Amino acid sequence: MGLMIQKPEGAAGSAWPAIMVGLFVAFGGVLFGYDTGTIGGILNMKYWRNQFSTGYINKTDGELDVTSAQTSEIVSILSAGTFFGALTAAPVADAVGRRLGLVVCCIIFCVGVILQTAATDIPIFVAGRFFAGYGVGMISATIPLYQSETSPKWIRGAVVGCYQLAITIGILLAAIVDNATKNRNDSGSYRIPIAVQFAWAIIIFVGCIFLPETPRWYIKKGQPEKAARSLSKLRRLDIEHPALLEELAEITANHEYELTLGKATYLDCFKGILGFRLLTGCLLQSLQQLTGVNFIFYYGTKFFQNAGFSNSFVISMITSAVNVGSTFPGLYMVEKMGRRNLLLFGAMGMAVCQFIVAITGTVVGTGNPAAQNAIVAFVCIYIFFFACSWGPVAWVVTGEIFPLKVRAKSLSMTTASNWLLNWAIGYATPYMVDPGAGNANLGAKVFFIWGGFCFVCIFFVWGMIFETKGLALEQVDELYAKVPHAWQSQGFVPSVSFQDVQQAQADNRNFSLAEVEQEVGRKKSVQYNEGDGRLSEKSLG
Repeated sequence: MGLMIQKPEGAAGSAWPAIMVGLFVAFGGVLFGYDTGTIGGILNMKYWRNQFSTGYINKTDGELDVTSAQTSEIVSILSAGTFFGALTAAPVADAVGRRLGLVVCCIIFCVGVILQTAATDIPIFVAGRFFAGYGVGMISATIPLYQSETSPKWIRGAVVGCYQLAITIGILLAAIVDNATKNRNDSGSYRIPIAVQFAWAIIIFVGCIFLPETPRWYIKKGQPEKAARSLSKLRRLDIEHPALLEELAEITANHEYELTLGKATYLDCFKGILGFRLLTGCLLQSLQQLTGVNFIFYYGTKFFQNAGFSNSFVISMITSAVNVGSTFPGLYMVEKMGRRNLLLFGAMGMAVCQFIVAITGTVVGTGNPAAQNAIVAFVCIYIFFFACSWGPVAWVVTGEIFPLKVRAKSLSMTTASNWLLNWAIGYATPYMVDPGAGNANLGAKVFFIWGGFCFVCIFFVWGMIFETKGLALEQVDELYAKVPHAWQSQGFVPSVSFQDVQQAQADNRNFSLAEVEQEVGRKKSVQYNEGDGRLSEKSLG
C-alpha cells in the first residue's frame, strides 16, 4: 500500500507503524464479514434444515426447511444485535478507550458464537446470533474510530478502507468453509463454520494487548504525556521531535477549542452543522445497505438455487472472491480519485448493473442458460463497482467528518443506521423474493429496487458528500465551516491552525473562532456560528 501511495515530501517520521497497527485492527472486519457471510450457506445445508425445521416442506425441492418467517428472524436478528452494539460502542470507547473497547467486543462476540455452536433448535440459535451481532456492531463502530485517530492523513483513507477489505475476506472465507462442510450429514456441517469464528476473535483479543491507545483519546482524557508516547510509537519519532510536538499541539488545541464550545451530549450531535454531518453519515451508511449488496451475501445461495441455477454454493464463492479482489483497487483510488469522485463512479456503475440484471431476469427469465450467465456476470460487475467504492469509502468518510468531542457518539449512530437498514433488508427480503402465500415472489425483479436506490446514491453524493481527501481530522472542521456546498469542496486548501485559534481566544474571550489568519498590518478572524454553519469576519485589532 505504501508503494502505491507515496508519502508526501517533507513528512517526518515513518508511517509504517501506524499503517501496520491500522491493518491489524482492520482484521476485526473478518469477524464482521465471516459472521454475516456464513449464514447464507448454513440456511441451505440439508442437515441444518432437517435439524432446525419445525415441519415446513420447501416446495422447490420437497425437503424439510424453515419458513420464510423463520428465515427472516434468523438472518435479521444478527442485525438487530449489531444495531444496539453500535450504539453501545461510543460510551464504551469513550470510557475505557478504543483499544480496550475492542477487547469488550471480542468477549461479547464469543458468547454469541458459543450459543450458536451449541444450538439444536431455533430459539438458542437466534439468541446466539443476537449476541454475536452485538459484538460485531461494537466492533464495526470502534475499528474505523481507532484507525482514523491513529493513521497519518495522507494515507488514512486507504488504511480505513482496509477494514472493508477484511470484511470481504471474511465473507469469502465463510463461503469457502460453508462449501467445504455443506455435504456433511452431521452437526459438523453447520457447527464447524460457526466455531471457526473463535479463531478470528482470539487473534484480535491477543493483539489488543500489544496495541497502543490512540493519542486523541489520551488528550480527551487529559493525559498528554501518554498521548505523546503513543504518537511517538505510531510515527516512529522521538518524543521531543518538532514534527511530533506540532501534531500533538494541534490535536490538543483542537480539543481545547471544542471544550470552549461546551461539553458534548448526544443531543448536540443533532444540532446545526454537526446535525448536517450526522445526517450525511447516517444516509451514507443507510444507502450503502440499500444498494443491495447484502442481498447477494445473505440470500445469494438460496436465491440462485431457487432461480434454477446449479452449483449455487460455487456462485457464492465466485461473488465473494470478486468482492475481495475488487476492494484492492478501491484502496488506491480512494486517495487518488478522492471520496466524492469514487462514490459517484461506484453509484453510476452499480445502478447500470442492477437494472441490467433486473431486466434480464424479468424479460428473458432465470431458466435460460444464456440469461443465467449474463445475470452472474453483471452481478459480479456490480460487486466490483461496490467493492472498490461504496464498500470501503462509506467507512472512510464516516470516520473523518466528525470533530473529536462528538466523534465516538456520531460514528456509533452512523454505524447503527447501517445495521438498522441491514436488519430491515434481512427481515424483508424473504417476504419480497420467496414464492408462496403471503410473499411478493419478486424473484429477479428485486434488482429494480436495488438499482433505484443506486440511482438515488448519485444525487446524494453530489449534494452532501464533502471531499476530505488529504485533510487532517482537525482540518475537516474548517472545511465544513468555510465551504457552503458539497460540490464546491474539491480543491479546498486549509489555512487554519487551532494553535492560532487558541492564541486568539487567549487575546479575546468574547467570541469563538473557526479561523485565524495573519494579514498585512492586522489580525483578523472568521467567526463560526455552529447553528447555521456560516462565517463572519471580525477584526481583532
